[in-house]
Amino acid sequence: MTTWKIHVFGVRHLSPTGAWHLRRFLDRIRPQVVLIEGLADADSLIGHITRKGTRPPIAILAYTDSVPVRTLVYPVARYSPEFQALTWAGEHDVRALFIDLPSDIFLGLQDLEAERLERLRKKAAEGAEHASEEAEDAEPEAKEPAASSEGEDEELSAPAPQNLWRPERSRSIYEQIAERCGEPDYDTYWERRFEHNLGEDSYRLAAHELGKALREEEDPPLWRAENLVREAYMRRRIEEVIAEGVKPDQIVAVVGAFHAPVLTGDFPAMTDAELASLHRRSSKLTLMPYSYFKLSTQSGYGAGNHAPAYFELLWDSLQGGDLHELPLQYLSQVTRHLREHGTPRSTAEVIEGVRLARTLSAMHDGLAPTLHDLRDAAVTLIGHGELAVISQALSQVDIGTAIGELPKGISQTSIQSDFERELSRLKLEKYRTTIKQDLALDLRENRRVQSEEAAFLDLHRSCFFHRLRMLDIVFAGPGQRLKFRTVARHRVDERCTSIAQAADLVHDACHCGLMTSMDLARRRLQELAATSSELKVIAHATFQLSQVVRYGDVRKFEPSPLLPLMEELFVSGALALHAAANCDNDAARELILSLDELNRVSLEHHERVEEKLWIERLQRLADADDRNPLLSGYACATLLERGLVANEDLAREVSRRLSPGVPADLGAGWFEGLAKRNRYSLLARQPLWEELAAYIQSLDEDQFKRALVFLRRAFGGFSPQEKRHICENLAHLWGLHADATAEAMAQPLSEKEEQTLKDLSEFNFEDL
Repeated sequence: MTTWKIHVFGVRHLSPTGAWHLRRFLDRIRPQVVLIEGLADADSLIGHITRKGTRPPIAILAYTDSVPVRTLVYPVARYSPEFQALTWAGEHDVRALFIDLPSDIFLGLQDLEAERLERLRKKAAEGAEHASEEAEDAEPEAKEPAASSEGEDEELSAPAPQNLWRPERSRSIYEQIAERCGEPDYDTYWERRFEHNLGEDSYRLAAHELGKALREEEDPPLWRAENLVREAYMRRRIEEVIAEGVKPDQIVAVVGAFHAPVLTGDFPAMTDAELASLHRRSSKLTLMPYSYFKLSTQSGYGAGNHAPAYFELLWDSLQGGDLHELPLQYLSQVTRHLREHGTPRSTAEVIEGVRLARTLSAMHDGLAPTLHDLRDAAVTLIGHGELAVISQALSQVDIGTAIGELPKGISQTSIQSDFERELSRLKLEKYRTTIKQDLALDLRENRRVQSEEAAFLDLHRSCFFHRLRMLDIVFAGPGQRLKFRTVARHRVDERCTSIAQAADLVHDACHCGLMTSMDLARRRLQELAATSSELKVIAHATFQLSQVVRYGDVRKFEPSPLLPLMEELFVSGALALHAAANCDNDAARELILSLDELNRVSLEHHERVEEKLWIERLQRLADADDRNPLLSGYACATLLERGLVANEDLAREVSRRLSPGVPADLGAGWFEGLAKRNRYSLLARQPLWEELAAYIQSLDEDQFKRALVFLRRAFGGFSPQEKRHICENLAHLWGLHADATAEAMAQPLSEKEEQTLKDLSEFNFEDL
């Protein structure tokens, strides 16, 4: 074919200003065909993407129909240039086509990449073994890490195959560009120079020049080779459209800026022989709802941006023609979120924040504040210099919680076919019924079978059930009682902004057998743990990690990466105990669980954690008079249970706590905490009941009423048998015969006694 030249609009994926400029460009050119960088075999889904009722973010999901399962996603947001190109084509009755490699080739490339990484892993392992044999004390020669790049085409990103060795990632060309221009990261560089540039055709021309400059830089050979293959296929698709009779000047191609300079007839298109030589995997395509969290780089998605909700706000500002008001809208949303959660902030702080953001932008010769400028202003003026104060609000405004929707009747995910395949593999077809059936699972290895799959069948079943639970698909309940019920949709909480959430995710990922996800959650937990000192969440996280470590052998994974984090969290929890105990009774009842969780970790992992430190902090709390008495009593009970409190020491502490000079509510509150653990041990300690009896006898009527609130609550949880034992202890103290006491307790209540109990039940103790 003779040389040709079409209109090419280079973009950065998820660029709102790119989408805004693109629509203006399409209005000016009025093409007959719009070509878009995307899976070539996904053209049949275009109508569904632009259909009424579709609400981005959504994604095209491609997956193999055989094992090993490979997947890739092509997500779009409302402000994606690709989505706006499809929308414009639908509004103007113009044909739109995808021109990138089809999904079966992309998935085939994943197979080749997995094989290559496995060869590298084996080679690295053999090299390390050989080096250790040659010189036991010698340091192995450092291996040069292979470079990687987060190119503009990474929208076709897929989960890496599990358990594959990967070379260490080097700094990408984009990070180097940001550093050269004095910006903290590439996103800030791009936003300041592209997203705020509204000059006519300025975005397209600048993106084209950027693409040319990027192609002159050195990059990894494999990454460059893949892009050369993709670009040759794109040119093939363009020539196919031209061969249909469409003039080149009536074609607009929307691709990543890196590819834009080479989509001309000056470069060869892919031949039939070259296309036939590419490795393929049989695949299927579908649409699925996506989320802003998945689009954000916090989820690990390389081609996303770190603040999808913010860029949607930028898109709305562009559509409204008032980009100048974006800083005010952003900081107002941050302030509104803080106010809704009980942290007041004034309008004056917002106004000053806008001024500061614009000043920071001017210092970098910017046309408007970037997100980095706005965040700095928010921390300084609204957070009063503390990021922790506004971190949750920033996460809400930057990332958001938007989840896409698809109209009914459109296939959403591959989960149905995967579900059927797993039922067959795990021999669960007979349980696919609406009648509940019991299934007992033994996660240990079955040594009476021959294959490894059969030996760990119940373990695999357990992982499958937990994965369904995470997807909110009802199939197995507590105790693995099975009942099949289809659901129309699944709910996944993707936000992980607290230590407790991250720890729960580590725990769930372990139960699901998702070791890569567990490692990601562990790293997220480590990041959050560095900035938190709240006892409740630290204790919960420590306990969750301890449970994962404890049952690691049963679930066949190596728990050692979790041990340092568990030890670190345990120390943080122990150090936070004394300060957290300075609280009211409502908070103290919640912290009892936290104290119990840390104590269980101390007992179960005493060889790993700082048990001595924990006992010292317990003793300090048990002896403290200026902390919550309920927690002090509970700490004393914990030490008593561990055999660290002698009878005479307990009697001395009870005498001190229940002395006439101590306010009744404090003394009785301490005893309530003491009575919450190891009651049988308390029942056997006669000196304790002697001190309690003497204490009650020393109270006047008003003091007794106040003490009664706590004593009634303390003894309310005792069983009838335990209460009988207490009465016998007191009878012995008062010189009564045990048989006479038992006979008296068996007698029916008199009318006066029944009326007293009735009055006691109706009495409002909160009025005291």
